[in-house]
Amino acid sequence: MTQTTALLAGATGLIGSHLLDLLLASATHNKVIALTRRPLERTHDKLSNLVADFDKLEEAVRSSGIKVDEAYCALGTTIKKAGSKEAFRKVDFDYEVAFARAAQAAGATKFAMVSAVGADARSPIFYSRVKGETEQAVRELNFAACHIFQPGVLLGHRTESRPGEQIAVALTPVLNLGLQGPLKKYRGIEAKTVAEAMVAALWSEKQSATHQYDRMIKATT
Repeated sequence: MTQTTALLAGATGLIGSHLLDLLLASATHNKVIALTRRPLERTHDKLSNLVADFDKLEEAVRSSGIKVDEAYCALGTTIKKAGSKEAFRKVDFDYEVAFARAAQAAGATKFAMVSAVGADARSPIFYSRVKGETEQAVRELNFAACHIFQPGVLLGHRTESRPGEQIAVALTPVLNLGLQGPLKKYRGIEAKTVAEAMVAALWSEKQSATHQYDRMIKATT
């Protein structure tokens, strides 16, 4: 069986933590390199933790000499948490694109990233516009397979408090019933389901694709 080395950014986040669990448990992955700003609090025989200054992310990956086959990007923040639009863009555009470039330079031919439903580089909404610009910049790197995931409200346990999202999560079962047809892509979805769909895409799908609610659900059932 072919053994795969995966590079992961965002391993401590809601989706990223599930990705880390799945990749470490995967029989097809012999090594998982988690790129983080602070040392991880867990160890595993297959896990390697590369701690880096994300403002010098590409340099850190290059100097480490790592070689990988595929990469997963689960980075992301909110404008409120970041503190400003500029700080938000730094994480959700600068860091994500730098990670994609670094992964490609390290040998990754397949790339999966978490974006958001409604992402559009021409959107008048700042959040959606940045997400769309990030998607566009990553696609232009021309990975052999680039999979972009656009979930709606993410369900799952967070270590941080996001009151607005907590309300949305509580209402999700009712809201999901009303979101039919073209609105179905806005349905709330379990973070673990997104992570499972990301791993499945890089394992089984050779062509690049954008994944929304229905596609993610089908990939995991």
